Amino acid sequence: MNWIDIESGLDLDKIVEESFRHDIGVAIFKHSTRCSISSVAKTRLSSSWDFNEELPIYYLDLIRLRDVSNLIAERFNVRHESPQLLVIKDGKCVYNASHLSISVSNIREELEVES
Repeated sequence: MNWIDIESGLDLDKIVEESFRHDIGVAIFKHSTRCSISSVAKTRLSSSWDFNEELPIYYLDLIRLRDVSNLIAERFNVRHESPQLLVIKDGKCVYNASHLSISVSNIREELEVES
């Protein structure tokens, strides 16, 4: 699994651009380093992620970059949650899950992508 760090709000423009280049989009994982549920969700993703280059995944430390987390919520018209996984396709959020609903199988089922 290759986490791509989000370092600033400027990275959101790059994410939107990338979302047009991938058939199923790109993923954003918003992680709270202070939350045990967030740690569980991150571990579950890391251990079962099998998308490889098919679905690049961006990582946001929302404790360090709460302002960027708020920008994500605003830009993609989703409620802020933690942990949270969004899939962005053609500049729009097409999938949004939080807490223990975050799983590779749920992503595949929702996006109708076979493994």
